[in-house]
Amino acid sequence: MFSHFTIKDANEILPTVIKKFKNIVNLKDQVMLIQSEMETNPKYMSNFKDHVIKKQELNTAMSNFYKAIEDLEGMGIMIKSVEEGLLDFPSIRFNEEVFLCWKEGETEIKFWHGKDEGFMGRKPL
Repeated sequence: MFSHFTIKDANEILPTVIKKFKNIVNLKDQVMLIQSEMETNPKYMSNFKDHVIKKQELNTAMSNFYKAIEDLEGMGIMIKSVEEGLLDFPSIRFNEEVFLCWKEGETEIKFWHGKDEGFMGRKPL
C-alpha cells in the first residue's frame, strides 16, 4: 500500500509503528543469536541431526523477521535502517514529496527530509 502521510496521521499511528518496529528488532536479534549458536557451538557443527534442526529454527526465525518487515512496510512506511532505528513516512510538504523521519527513541515525528537527503538532512517540522 502506498500513501502520503500527514504529520497528524503519522503521529496517530506511531505507537503501533513503534510496537511493530520493536518486534522487528527482537526478531532480528533472535536470528542473529541462532546464527551465532550455529557458528560457535560444536554440537551444530558435528551432529548432522542437531544442525538440521537448528537450521530449520533459523529458517523460521528469518521468515518471521521478513514477515514483520513486510507487515510494517505494508502500512506505507519505509524502513531505512533496523540497526540505527530509522523509519521514513512518505509525505507532501509545500507540494513536494518528502519523508517524515522517525528515529528509535523518539515519541513523535518532529523531523522531515527531502527524498535525496537522508538522515543527515533532517530538519525540524
